[in-house]
Amino acid sequence: MKKNTYTIPLALVFCLFFLWAISSNLLPTMIRQLMKTCELNTFEASFTETAYWLAYFIFPIPIAMFMKRYSYKAGIIFGLILAAIGGLLFFPAAILKEYWAYLCIFFIIATGMCFLETAANPYVTVLGASETAPRRLNLAQSFNGLGAFIAAMFLSKLILSGNHYTRETLPVDYPGGWQAYIQLETDAMKLPYLILALLLIAIAVVFVFSKLPKLGDETASSDAVMTDGKKEKLIDFGVLKHSHLRWGVIAQFFYNGGQTAINSLFLVYCCTYAGLPEDTATTFFGLYMLAFLLGRWIGTGLMVKFRPQDMLLLYALMNILLCGVVMIWGGMIGLYAMLAISFFMSIMYPTQFSLALKGLGNQTKSGSAFLVMAIVGNACLPQLTAYFMHINENIYYIAYGVPMICFVFCAYYGWKGYKVID
Repeated sequence: MKKNTYTIPLALVFCLFFLWAISSNLLPTMIRQLMKTCELNTFEASFTETAYWLAYFIFPIPIAMFMKRYSYKAGIIFGLILAAIGGLLFFPAAILKEYWAYLCIFFIIATGMCFLETAANPYVTVLGASETAPRRLNLAQSFNGLGAFIAAMFLSKLILSGNHYTRETLPVDYPGGWQAYIQLETDAMKLPYLILALLLIAIAVVFVFSKLPKLGDETASSDAVMTDGKKEKLIDFGVLKHSHLRWGVIAQFFYNGGQTAINSLFLVYCCTYAGLPEDTATTFFGLYMLAFLLGRWIGTGLMVKFRPQDMLLLYALMNILLCGVVMIWGGMIGLYAMLAISFFMSIMYPTQFSLALKGLGNQTKSGSAFLVMAIVGNACLPQLTAYFMHINENIYYIAYGVPMICFVFCAYYGWKGYKVID
């Protein structure tokens, strides 16, 4: 393909980064909201993240097999429709008002988004020169940052009312009493997901009528054979023999867990430990995601002059220090430190992803599947952080030792783990 033919495919794929960012970055708001509507503590509500990110561990390999047999485009369209169905399920869930129903919905939405992410990340890395892949993927992930900012600054305000009552603190003259309050808070969750579902359906229609180039092993038929006469594998576990991919999977596991641990508990931290009202907390959450977005843009520009692995190492070291600030001071100082952490987290995921896929050739889809599976770190490390925060609220700040350890692994990957030595 000639260079100018990449523009439209890249523009369409960039839209996907925007969409799954809205979905995943509504989770911190939903954790705060479900603590109200389902009467949960911090640790119980953190399983919202588990339900969502568990799909990223279960489905990447089947999804990679699906796309290898059919195409990136087929996987993207199927994922968009599945995620849209999940968003529309918030309407019957508002009638049930059961926590398990919401967990099932998040799992369905995440499965659809997993299709998008498994397809989009490697697609961006191969649509252009290999030496500019990290910069190109960081640019794509800038749209992810934009979606995160919109979810945090605007959609969160549609959900959170600013009131957080318990059965004991609800005013006696509240119209309709406790049931009316819970129904009002439950209904507030429907509109953002309706907007998301309609947007997903619209983008799916665009993809149906768009022509995307076939890449790599997509150009071969499903009956293709390898040079030794054996039928080509739908998923190649042999890709893990590459040490830079293995370390990439490990680094992605810890990065995702550390990032989500901070993200998912950000509103809880603001309201419970920094003493901010919900409307102020959502504004800070918006600033938090704005810092992430700016970090992506600035980081993408800096990669023109600096090696991606060097920036990864520097940014990871900065976040280790900033996590230390949160642990030592907590309160509002810790909150401002988290804004800086968001900035320095910005380039880590796409940089690690692109470095790990370097030189994999026809094994790119399989490598991408394992890297996406590493997102399962989101399904366990935030819960560990929430557990430490919940067991002793007087020393809640020690919980941020968990993301600090996570960033140590990212620093190692930027130092040595990225090297292609096999």
